Amino acid sequence: MASRVSRAKQFLPFDALVGFREALKEKETEYEDKKELTEDSYEELENTLNRLEIGKKAKIKYYKNKKYIEKTGVVTKIDYTKKRIEIDDEENISVWDIVEIEEK
Repeated sequence: MASRVSRAKQFLPFDALVGFREALKEKETEYEDKKELTEDSYEELENTLNRLEIGKKAKIKYYKNKKYIEKTGVVTKIDYTKKRIEIDDEENISVWDIVEIEEK
């Protein structure tokens, strides 16, 4: 009986390159280059940032990990010294990465 089990094991699927498929999938991810804001867009963004208040809902589009992300939530912290905005006590966003803010 043991010889049958041993013989059957040789026909089990075998992944010689463990993790290789996952690495390929990660490489397939589309990355975006960070775009520079125009002077008008920068001024509009700066005005919106100045109006932004803690406790208000906002939708922020920002650049992170080589792609653009949109996050909607409540502004829970604005750090003027470090130039960062926190959304929903979890997402800490650098002002320099923000490309668009929409107050809700």
